[in-house]
Amino acid sequence: MGKRVALVLAGCGVFDGSEIHEASAALVHLSRGSAEVKIFAPNIEQRDVVNHLKGSPTEEKRNVLVESARLARGNIQDLTELKAEEFDAVIFPGGFGVAKNLCSWAVDGKNCTVNEHVNSTLQAFHSAKKPIGLCCISPVLAAKVFPGCEVTVGQDKNVDGRFPDAETASAIAELGCKHICKNVNESHVDKANKIVTTCAFMCKAPLHEIFDGIGTMVQEVLKLA
Repeated sequence: MGKRVALVLAGCGVFDGSEIHEASAALVHLSRGSAEVKIFAPNIEQRDVVNHLKGSPTEEKRNVLVESARLARGNIQDLTELKAEEFDAVIFPGGFGVAKNLCSWAVDGKNCTVNEHVNSTLQAFHSAKKPIGLCCISPVLAAKVFPGCEVTVGQDKNVDGRFPDAETASAIAELGCKHICKNVNESHVDKANKIVTTCAFMCKAPLHEIFDGIGTMVQEVLKLA
């Protein structure tokens, strides 16, 4: 039997929801690993709605669960229905929706608050010693909820202009966590906490390298499960 994995989304679209390529990559690698996947998202209003053509906010109001349903092809549940005991692992793709809707990192940085249902989900899997996979900006969730854990968001310096958000690594360190520098096609495994992270689009890299990096994260999560 394949592993049972919960995937938690934050909307649909890089600037105000889940990064579509990251969510798709995670699902492809999970499928290849014969995992049984169920998708969840919080039933809350998005912090903002961004016109992805212009890159600017609009006056629209959208719901995170409803928008995430686009990525899930309609097969999705409210995050409140996620029960850690029914799964072997949980994975969070990235995208600004993580930093806007699942927590307030986009506004408050290391002083952010984490959505109560996201927090309780993370705590439940951690307490049960079940692996947690995170990519792109979503490792900040672990950094905020689990002080002392190890994560990667890529590099802590803007190497060759490929890591424009390298300062995120410093903020993670300020939270009392250890940032591990990794390339885009790699992931880091915090064995003590069963947290697996990869930088994905935190690195300016070809899509296939990001896809491969997410693949290493998924593979390590499934191994730990």
